[in-house]
Amino acid sequence: MEYSRVFKMSFAGVYPHYLSKAEKKGKTKEEVDTIIFWLTGYDKKSLKKQIENRVDFETFFCRSSRYASKYQ
Repeated sequence: MEYSRVFKMSFAGVYPHYLSKAEKKGKTKEEVDTIIFWLTGYDKKSLKKQIENRVDFETFFCRSSRYASKYQ
């Protein structure tokens, strides 16, 4: 299977754009993070670690507790 370019993009590079778009719509960083926590199973500490490590989207989702158990 050929992977899309998005899977190779750094989550840390896109995350600020998520925040910017949400703030333009009157939402907060905390609201964005809450959605990410719900979708992935990450908590505040583990999300921060993924951002600091500049993982790509594929790695970001593969390491998440909600998806890792389904696809391994």
